[in-house]
Formats: sequence, structure tokens, C-alpha cells
Amino acid sequence: MPKPVRKAVFPVAGLGTRFLPATKAIPKEMLPIIDRPLIQYAVDEAREAGIEQLIFVTGRGKTAIVEHFDTAYELESTMSGRGKDLSVLDATRIQPGNLVTVRQQVPLGLGHAIWCARAIVGDEPFAIFLPDELMIGSPGCMKQMVEAYNAVGGNLISVLEVPAEEVSSYGVIAPGAQVSPSLTEVTGLVEKPRREDAPSNLIISGRYILQPEVMRTLETQEKGAGGEIQLTDAMARMIGSQPFHAVTFAGRRFDCGSKTGFVEATLALALEREDMADEVRAMARRMLGA
Repeated sequence: MPKPVRKAVFPVAGLGTRFLPATKAIPKEMLPIIDRPLIQYAVDEAREAGIEQLIFVTGRGKTAIVEHFDTAYELESTMSGRGKDLSVLDATRIQPGNLVTVRQQVPLGLGHAIWCARAIVGDEPFAIFLPDELMIGSPGCMKQMVEAYNAVGGNLISVLEVPAEEVSSYGVIAPGAQVSPSLTEVTGLVEKPRREDAPSNLIISGRYILQPEVMRTLETQEKGAGGEIQLTDAMARMIGSQPFHAVTFAGRRFDCGSKTGFVEATLALALEREDMADEVRAMARRMLGA
């Protein structure tokens, strides 16, 4: 059996400029999809997969993310005194010592953000969650990946199939052998290729399980697309020396880094909630004149 995946890195230092002015004082990861912030969905997915330690790579002005998972004494005391149910806060409770933060002082890209967590990761395999990518499924995306990892070990990335005209916005895999209907060998990775140069239409979708050797690769990684240190480039250098597989996620992905994706996720999840689906559906019909 491979070493268990106990740690997860959440790169949450981004400025969220696409959502200004909302994100001037509030981290984009704290923007709510209905009544749960984006970061909460990612943490819940990690816990479902058996992750024990959460590593947040933060930046200046991001303290609200950590406070969300801290004890809110005044709030809880007031609610308790009024006889209100505190179970709504259960998902925000983290065991002492299970949440660690490190700073990414300069915005040098995703690869650099992951490298900033090297001392906490140590010599263990670890998961990576990009909270902007809201993955909805049962079981969750990371749980599906951990199950695959326990079978094949090595490095895994989650992928989704997209129309060919969209591949230039994502990291794309070059597929090898089909191990199972949901598990594919990865023979190469390309960051944001032109449509005509893309090796497939399977895009990396914001969830990874990587071996600790990627940290050594990132130490010498040169800047890539966008003038940033790209995680995709570092992983591509490791292919051939370690096993790489892609797990096709059996669920839905919402790109909450874009405004339209954020709205889509809000509507989709609202329509699935028993406490509000009928009202939201009626509201949509009124707005659309249907």
C-alpha cells in the first residue's frame, strides 16, 4: 500500500481581482455559494476523503479564511444563550493543530504557492485543492481520487472532458493507456495549449495528489505561461520518473473563479436544496417570463 494521503494544500493567496470590488476586503474564497463560503466546500471535500491536516497558503488580508475555522466565542455564546442550534457551525470546527498557514509573499503562480508549503508537507504525499473549482459529486472528487491512489499509487490529477475550443484556458493531459473507465495513464502535460496543439480535450480540474518529490522539482522550476511558476510544468518534468494517472471525475465542476460560473453554481445548488428549490424555480420563471 502507498503512504496514506493525510495532508492537503489549499493555495488561497490570490487577490481575486475578477470579483472586485467585492474582494477588496473579503477573500474570494470567503464568497458564499448560498450559505457556505467556497473554502468550506473544499474543506468538506477534503475531510470526506480522510484528509487530517489542512495547509492554507495565504497572503496579506486573508485572515478571514482562518477565522472562519476558529471558535467564534461571542457568536456561539450569544446563540447558545438564546437557545439556538449551534450545529450549523459544526463544519467550521477544526481540531487544534490540524490547520496550518504559511505565507506566499509574492504572487509567482500556483507552483510557487505549493512550494511555499514544502516544510509542512515534508516527505509525505499530499493533496492539492483549488477552491475556485467547486466539485460536486457523491462521493466527492478527492475521495474518488484517494480510492484510485490506494490502487495505483504515484501521482494523480483529476480531469474533465471539455469542448476542444476551451482547451487553451486550461492545463491539458496527453493520455496514455486506459487503466479503467475512470483512470487514464498520463504521458504528458501542457499548460494552456493552442487548440491545434492540444494533445486531448481532457483538462486538469483543480484536484491533485502528488508525491513530495514535486517540491524539489519546483525549487528549480523556471517561469512558464503568464510569467509564473506553473505547477503543470513541474509535474510534466516528473512524468517518466514516477507514475502519473488521471481520474475522470464522476460529478460536476463549476468554475467559481468566473462570475458566470459563480452564478451558475449558486443557482444549481439552490435548485437542489429542499428548503429553497421551489421558491428559486418560481423566481427564475418570473424573471424569464416563462
